[in-house]
Amino acid sequence: MEKKARKRALRFVANHPFWFIVQVLKAFRKNQGLLLAGAVAYYSLLSIVPLLILVAIALSHMVGQELLLDTLERLLKWLVPGQSRAIVGELANFLAHRAVVGWFLVITMIFFSSLAFTVLENALSIIFVHRVVIRRRHFLISAIVPYCFSLSLGIGVLLITFVTSSLQAVASDSVVLFGHNVSLTGPTRVILYLCGFAGEILVLTAIYIVIPAGRTTFRHAVMGAVAAAVLWEITRRVLVWYFATLSQVSVVYGSMTTAIVVLFSLEALGTLLLFGAQLIAEYERLSARGRLQEPDALGTG
Repeated sequence: MEKKARKRALRFVANHPFWFIVQVLKAFRKNQGLLLAGAVAYYSLLSIVPLLILVAIALSHMVGQELLLDTLERLLKWLVPGQSRAIVGELANFLAHRAVVGWFLVITMIFFSSLAFTVLENALSIIFVHRVVIRRRHFLISAIVPYCFSLSLGIGVLLITFVTSSLQAVASDSVVLFGHNVSLTGPTRVILYLCGFAGEILVLTAIYIVIPAGRTTFRHAVMGAVAAAVLWEITRRVLVWYFATLSQVSVVYGSMTTAIVVLFSLEALGTLLLFGAQLIAEYERLSARGRLQEPDALGTG
């Protein structure tokens, strides 16, 4: 029965994609999506530096600091385009003085590093309010999930660092694979980019499955993740171009430029992340309907 409902909903969306997108946008506006994205962006700004510091301190015992910082800079180019070098510079400065870090500061950073995921869970509970009404997550699970996700991100950074090290692709146009010199130009570079894009989709899929209360099917999570990832790739390039050519933000904000640009980028990312979640929520509501009528009969209100 449930399988038939999903097929019926998929067929309906395929026949009326524009109507479905309009419903998603209306629901996103009704849920104050931009306001929620602003909250997620603000707490992400508070969390990003402590989280990176903890990851760097933990992983610097396993890999070289230079390679680790270079990997973090590459990852930050996806998260905060145009400001990754400034953040990594501050991170390197902190690592140079990490001997003075005490346990109290470490505990404080652990707390602040999880704030973004806590706020994201609260924002997603508004997007998926139909789930929360039916079944609310236990408060202990809600308390543990942000720390588990932070730990998972640290493990992900470690894996990416090892891959980067094995490929030896830092500042190079070629790599050696199985004794053969492979050029990183043309199709090969496209393949590597697509692998990175696939990793981006996997991270977003994990967020949609783990963070919200209730159960998100893998198929629905991938659908929302692909939509959010494609929109973010477009937005990220627009942001890089805008800040490099047209923006006068440094003239207006002066020494606060880095924080403002990072906050703006996180706001854009948070908006698209929540939009992908809204896409999933509306599709779930559509699947739950017993009978699907034509858009004219359903209305657009």
